[in-house]
Amino acid sequence: MSNRVIEVVDYDPNWKIIFETEKIALTKAIGSNTVKIDHIGSTSVIGLSAKPVVDILIEVSNLEELDAAHENIYALGYTIKGENGISGRRYFQKGGNQRSHHVHAFQSSDLHLHRHRAFKEYLIAHPTIASEYGFIKKEAVSKSDNDINAYMALKNDFIQKYEKLALEWFCN
Repeated sequence: MSNRVIEVVDYDPNWKIIFETEKIALTKAIGSNTVKIDHIGSTSVIGLSAKPVVDILIEVSNLEELDAAHENIYALGYTIKGENGISGRRYFQKGGNQRSHHVHAFQSSDLHLHRHRAFKEYLIAHPTIASEYGFIKKEAVSKSDNDINAYMALKNDFIQKYEKLALEWFCN
């Protein structure tokens, strides 16, 4: 039984500052293998309600070199989670049970990089859809009883629909 409390809060402009600070630390920890570090997820979309967890997308040139930097990443307070269900991903969590950061790292050619970036940019470009997403997340958190799997399932239809549209939109 987890003691994790799942909450969705109104947008906080400090999330951008938190990301920028963490980006500097992660760049130092990973070194020259870093290609690009992006702020993704709901905390990266101005005005969107979100779980107060900063999602970070890291593009690296080589996953094995990233794996060799685990000690440096661990020293920043991250738990190393491996692929954590997505082939080719390296996933890290910070903040213990009440997470503060999620890091998703992929090698440059991985299509998941494109998917994450497309969804973020789509929500920024379509504020009405972003607002609908915020409403769905608040409803999901109220119905999920702090069960992250239930919370994710309640958002899944929206994400599946709009991620597909985002990818089509992003490619044009």
